[in-house]
Amino acid sequence: MTESTQRESSLPQVQPPPRQTPTSSAPGAPAGGLPNQPRATGATRPTEAQKPHLDTTSDKATAAFIRRTLCSHNVLLGNGEKGRNTPRPIEEVLPPLTSSNEVDLQLYAIIAVIIKEFVQTWYSKITPDHVFVNEVIQIIAHCTRGLEQRLRKVDLEALLLDEIPELVESHLSAFRLAKQQATYEHSLVSDPRIVYHTLHPHPALSPVPTESVPSSAVEQRENESAWRQLLVQGALAVLLPTEDLENGCLRALVAEIFAEMILGNGISDKACEGWLLWEGITRIAEVLQDSPKENESQSNSLKPEQTLNRLERYGLLSTPRHDPSMAAKPLLTKDRRHDNAPMTLSVVFWAVIQFAFWACTAIRATIVAVATSSSLPSRSLIGTSGQSPVEASRQSRLPLAELPASRRLLASTKRPIVSMKLWSCASRLVELDLRMPWLSGFISMLHWGVLAGPGRVGDTDGLLDRFLSSTMQIRVLNPAFIPILLRTIRATLFPNNALGPPRKPPSAEEAKVIKRRCAATLLGLLPARVALGFFATDSAAAQLWQVEELLDCLDDAYLNKHLIFGIVELFIVRLVPELGERGVQELMEERLG
Repeated sequence: MTESTQRESSLPQVQPPPRQTPTSSAPGAPAGGLPNQPRATGATRPTEAQKPHLDTTSDKATAAFIRRTLCSHNVLLGNGEKGRNTPRPIEEVLPPLTSSNEVDLQLYAIIAVIIKEFVQTWYSKITPDHVFVNEVIQIIAHCTRGLEQRLRKVDLEALLLDEIPELVESHLSAFRLAKQQATYEHSLVSDPRIVYHTLHPHPALSPVPTESVPSSAVEQRENESAWRQLLVQGALAVLLPTEDLENGCLRALVAEIFAEMILGNGISDKACEGWLLWEGITRIAEVLQDSPKENESQSNSLKPEQTLNRLERYGLLSTPRHDPSMAAKPLLTKDRRHDNAPMTLSVVFWAVIQFAFWACTAIRATIVAVATSSSLPSRSLIGTSGQSPVEASRQSRLPLAELPASRRLLASTKRPIVSMKLWSCASRLVELDLRMPWLSGFISMLHWGVLAGPGRVGDTDGLLDRFLSSTMQIRVLNPAFIPILLRTIRATLFPNNALGPPRKPPSAEEAKVIKRRCAATLLGLLPARVALGFFATDSAAAQLWQVEELLDCLDDAYLNKHLIFGIVELFIVRLVPELGERGVQELMEERLG
């Protein structure tokens, strides 16, 4: 605690300016005497351009920002906090949001930005009182603690690997069928939106907005706004404490913040745009690229013409200047340029060595998986029990007959990971059954073998099933990744802890460039020989065009809303299962009598 307070006290540049600083007594001071502007006197004071750039995402800067925004008036501090030389830690000043201080720090930073930009801007003009802000913080803390307890009971494996991919697969099927139906010459309905909405209806997106009926767009927006309010009001009816639920004004304000600012402006208006989804996919794909050390070592050995960016390497933005005759031919990567090189003895030798190394690595991974699978916990004890890892590991060694009846029932109802919709969704996305039907059939045979073959290693709680579940828990569902994810979201949505300037939507040509960059990034993840076999061509431009065709399913923002809204509803129903059983009015009457 002493070390953290010393670090925070050593950052005067992120603390608010002292109140006793003179504003206009110095000669040559700027009009208004703003304390954050450089003065003419004091030659040693650096100007704004000379000040070092502050990392607003660091823990020290984040804690200072939270303290300035939520604790500046000492309403929540109390106990002599105003006279302390070293500030108290955030977890001792504000109510806990979750069971993790690291997660609370990032959540409070997001809350501080929202309150600063959307509450204090108008509330401070009405009254200097800060009791209302404190009430909002207390309500949010109560809701987040309740959501954390509910999240412990959610089967995140099934949610991420089965239920969400099922929605994506349904979206792909409806989109491609609607696109195919719209191309028929004698089709009664030529608008793909109408065909898609008929196959995949949603009450918030009815009726389908069309140019022939201008009122349909207004009616659809009204239905969407009503859906957002209904969803948020239903969640608040379950999560809010009774005394806060009875306060209609406070409930309406909190519902407005979540329904309009988060669901409306954040998800409906922005997250459903195709170009934004392509940019998100591009960033994820770039993270999956080679490590920085490998890139640095490779960049030192590359020639200048090989250091072009991905689009230039595929010949999409410019052509090689050193050879005018190649202007119309796409520039291939280094691996593709040597695909047709003659096979020599040394090439064959190193190829055999490489395949032998891969085989040894695969055998070693298989042996390690078999040796450690017996100590892995049962899937019936992960994600839905809230038990400690020690208790889960102890019960996982018990025979199935000795487990509690609830555990036996849960283990029997869980779907094997190899049978979840993630695999069929990936196959549908890349059109594997059309491009490589032999590979699709071979994978189906392997799937049947691991489920019904010797040992049934792929069945629920089988050897392979436990190994995949353990890998999922370590690589994806690791709680240590949550603060990093929240920090990234805050830096993206609120650069420098403030609302960034509104981004101008890209034009049609700019959207095509974003889509092409996304396709090129995804294509860069595939080895050259794999891309050659999958796309059945060695032309980089032809491969890129095929990847762009796969990304067409995110073109229309209205169709994307069907998918995004379905995912939002799924998350809320899993966290608040009462909404799937009773209506909002029934829940309100039950809570308020």
